[in-house]
Amino acid sequence: MSIHSAFPAPVESPFMVQYLDALSLVERLHRLLLDVIKDEFERIGVLEINAVQALLLFNVGENEVTAGELKTRGYYQGSNVSYNLKKLVEMGYMHHQRCEIDRRSVRVKLTDKGDLVRRTVAELFSRHAEGLLAKNVISTEGIESINAALKRVERYWTDQIRYIY
Repeated sequence: MSIHSAFPAPVESPFMVQYLDALSLVERLHRLLLDVIKDEFERIGVLEINAVQALLLFNVGENEVTAGELKTRGYYQGSNVSYNLKKLVEMGYMHHQRCEIDRRSVRVKLTDKGDLVRRTVAELFSRHAEGLLAKNVISTEGIESINAALKRVERYWTDQIRYIY
């Protein structure tokens, strides 16, 4: 008996179909976001960093954080935060310093060069926000509704992880 026959496939309710569509859309939107950022940096001739690194710089902003904080705060989407932080330090986009309290931990913050990338991404997002409103793609109420729904899903998933044991 195979494991698949022991656990029959769940019945796909209309809600389940919509839920799977939403999950797929979230994944596609994240990939598209990275493509939009990549295209912007290609347009302005900045080719030494990738979209994931640019988004990381944007999310660090004016803060001084550790790699662990980037992960736990949800600031980082990517395969290897330590690798990207190391590359950003080597390329002069970030400063790093050993934490005084926990010498194993490294704190990072943006250099002026990193802040220029952060501002470029912020300007891109600002243009998009203005365009979405101006072209009636989505209203203020619509974006508030989307954000509220996504925060509820985030809370549900967090609870699923937190209470698994």
